[in-house]
Amino acid sequence: MSESGRILCISDLHLSAERPDIFKAFSDFLGNTARGASALYILGDFFNLWIGDDDPDPFAAQVKAELASMSASGTEVFLMHGNRDFLIGNGFARDCDLTVIAEPYVLSCFGHRYLLMHGDALCTRDTGYMAFREQVRHPEWQSTFLSQPVAQRLAFARDARAQSKAISSNKADDIMDVTPDEVAKVLSEHGESVLVHGHTHRPAIHDISLNDQAGKRIVLGDWDTRGWYLELNTNGYALKDFTI
Repeated sequence: MSESGRILCISDLHLSAERPDIFKAFSDFLGNTARGASALYILGDFFNLWIGDDDPDPFAAQVKAELASMSASGTEVFLMHGNRDFLIGNGFARDCDLTVIAEPYVLSCFGHRYLLMHGDALCTRDTGYMAFREQVRHPEWQSTFLSQPVAQRLAFARDARAQSKAISSNKADDIMDVTPDEVAKVLSEHGESVLVHGHTHRPAIHDISLNDQAGKRIVLGDWDTRGWYLELNTNGYALKDFTI
């Protein structure tokens, strides 16, 4: 990958036909802020729901066209699965000319290294969610789910999303956030000191203490009334936001 220009990271856009304002903000972001960037990293929950690459929803075609155009312009596009769009597959990647990356992912650029994650795997205090995550990430579960008709998959996904929202409203804030010990463990396992993730919808840059050095945890925000992105360049990094 070329290191000229800038590298951008975004997450938690939750794109859907029901939020045309966010789609427009994303389209404008690609055409303006992200134009000329060396690479764009999408760190999960790009879509609000994704039930499989065979979904004929015309909205998905609009999104694919935007990403394909970005790739054609010379910006490399990378996508990591989130908790809402973990079924994005090779078909979607081919249509957009992007690369699906595994979590966690070490990004080395401009003389620095960043450990990229979506972030849900760090929320280990939410034991109910972690059990659900393990279930739906299993290849056998995914194969069975994807073999069902589109309408059946969509009904299941919407029902699961509604249940998750209802359950989450009754959970304590600390349970919904990342587990500090898990953050330190993941960074230590990969020999890194800077973590970039989304998922929690709590944009901030945190100083963290590792075994023998200081570290950073950079949290991307979700796109709702504001859009968020992390810019990496020769000067370091900057977490930025804009009005939607």
